[in-house]
Amino acid sequence: MARPAVIYSERYLDYNFGKDHAFQPIRHELAIELMRSYGFFDGKADLLDAMPATEEDLLLVHDRRYVDAVRELGEHPRVEAYEWGLGPGDNPIFEGMYEAAALQVGGTVQACEAVARGERGRAYNLGGGFHHAMPARASGFCIFNDIAVGLARILKAGFVKRVLYVDIDAHHGDGVQEIFYGDPRVLTISLHEDGRFLFPGTGFPPDIGRGKGLGFAVNVPLPPYTRDASYLYAFEEIVPPLARAYRPDVIFTQTGADACYLDPLAHLKLTTRTYERVAQIIDVLSGELCAGRWIAATGGGYDMAACARIWTLIAARIAGVDLPDEINGSWREMCRGAIGSAPDRLRDRDATADAPVVSEAVKQVVAEVKAAVFPHHGITDRRARRPGSSGHRRR
Repeated sequence: MARPAVIYSERYLDYNFGKDHAFQPIRHELAIELMRSYGFFDGKADLLDAMPATEEDLLLVHDRRYVDAVRELGEHPRVEAYEWGLGPGDNPIFEGMYEAAALQVGGTVQACEAVARGERGRAYNLGGGFHHAMPARASGFCIFNDIAVGLARILKAGFVKRVLYVDIDAHHGDGVQEIFYGDPRVLTISLHEDGRFLFPGTGFPPDIGRGKGLGFAVNVPLPPYTRDASYLYAFEEIVPPLARAYRPDVIFTQTGADACYLDPLAHLKLTTRTYERVAQIIDVLSGELCAGRWIAATGGGYDMAACARIWTLIAARIAGVDLPDEINGSWREMCRGAIGSAPDRLRDRDATADAPVVSEAVKQVVAEVKAAVFPHHGITDRRARRPGSSGHRRR
């Protein structure tokens, strides 16, 4: 099988809400250049150019009137179109908006297709991850929901029957959840900052799906200032048992970097230790359950250098390579020129020394999630705590 793929385009920089907006596309350029500085594409992974999604792709998830409105507004921008969630604030209208958003979707569709068809074992869209977009409304910097489009396409084509979607962005993956809320073919798991403290204000343990999808939406709202040990406790208690019970055909991970302690928009306090451990767990689960098939897209993240480091570490796990801590001087110079400062190490220092005790508040959240969801998958708490347990069943 071909090497893992990283999908990117210089045109990703066109997805740009303006110089004063929190979402700055330079983070993607910094990430791809950091990967290049490590020689990542010299035999470790293949770099593929993103191709835009078609209108037919977008209509798998989005209402036609909304797709037409985004195209029209991108050709003839105006100040606001709040009926579509577009305007000053989170989602400013900009020229070329349709093409820029469709390209990001296309990168995720490529990743999904390559893995689902068996052309690649793994693929990472170094863009996309726009998990807030709704069928007829932009939300939270997200115009089109590339994740939902990519998954809908491979499900419709019959390439896969069951997808495990794991979202580690600091913000609840509300758009993806809503689109598949009644669909047992996608098990959505979102670990995020408690919606009482952070946008979009959703994603609580009782929210577990509807109809045939009851039990197939999983929400783990974490209190502000949750750190590595507590986050990893929640992740390890929830994700592996559900993955083993569900037995997906492929795993999709949204890898938002805004739960990092450096991020200015959220209040979780994770270091690179957590991101590497999460990627390691997904690596193992994908190998155990679905022949290694793993798809990912980036997502949120508003400290530009932290995004570059975190996404490079995740890409390294996807490709199965180890990277040294020391960062190339030419990349650091580029980073300083772009954002005014640059880290000298890939990983955070003293990652294991910070808050080693799991908080009681996080333990309580985990207990609530298990009580709400595990019975739908035939998991007892005893079995959930024993990773090698047998008897998991497919629905």
